[in-house]
Amino acid sequence: MDFNTQLTLFSTRFLGIFIEAVSFLLLGTLVSGLIEVFVRKEDIARFMPRRLFAAIAAGSFLGFLFPVCECGVVPVTRKLYQKGLPISVGVAFLLAAPVMNPIVFASTYAAFGFGPILIGRFVITFIMAVAVGLLFSLERSPIKLLQPRALMAMSGGSGLASPQLSAPQTPFGQGLVRAARVATDEFFDMGRYLVLGTALAAGMQTFLSQEQIRALASDPAMSVVAMAIMAFVLSICSTTDAILALSFANFGFPTGSLLTFLTFGPMVDVKATLMYLSVFKRRIVIYMVILPLLMSLLFGIFINLNVRF
Repeated sequence: MDFNTQLTLFSTRFLGIFIEAVSFLLLGTLVSGLIEVFVRKEDIARFMPRRLFAAIAAGSFLGFLFPVCECGVVPVTRKLYQKGLPISVGVAFLLAAPVMNPIVFASTYAAFGFGPILIGRFVITFIMAVAVGLLFSLERSPIKLLQPRALMAMSGGSGLASPQLSAPQTPFGQGLVRAARVATDEFFDMGRYLVLGTALAAGMQTFLSQEQIRALASDPAMSVVAMAIMAFVLSICSTTDAILALSFANFGFPTGSLLTFLTFGPMVDVKATLMYLSVFKRRIVIYMVILPLLMSLLFGIFINLNVRF
């Protein structure tokens, strides 16, 4: 394949990924703007259960309240942190929301029907998100977890967490204008990470041989690893990845491998990883990649070796 052909292929894939993702980033930033204006810290405190496990479990289901994919979940999470959402609950929401929402439920049902793939996708995602959230709850200092900019936003610019009074209620019309301004700022702030992540994903799709990876479908362990790599590299939006997973099923990939693709990919892919860096410190982002990866690999290999559908 000559350079011009590769460049054309790269451009096509870049635009395909970007156009698919940017609409969901826009949705996420609009939601974050509405949260900034119309959601008070008291609302978050009243909604969250008092017990740690219950709060993290509730965070895993917040995607049904804020239905955003991995392209839009980061600005929503950042805004929820500013409203007082606990760090561990936010991590569970961040990892689970791209799957645990009604849009993804509908797309997965359309592709696979009601069966092991649909049930397994939601159950495994819930277990993984809660497990990682519980691990993050062991560290109670936001300073060790969050980027300085995100920490400053949480504390109103002081750099230290401190209780704040909620802003008075804003008239609805003025609130919408303010929400649009906040959403615009969020969109351009997060957009640079999306562009960079999209470019990396398109480059990997262009220069890595997908056919060689698909040839691993017959191996119950290596097929899981291949699906994890594909999920990270392809960076397909969680609202449409079930359709692609169906095509992999036609190539002979077993159920455990498909579930790895459908659980790990929405939590961690190239563009999402770069967007995580806008909120969390680099060391924390590495944990947020490695922990879901290891758990999804274990689930996938176990299902392939021990469960027959």
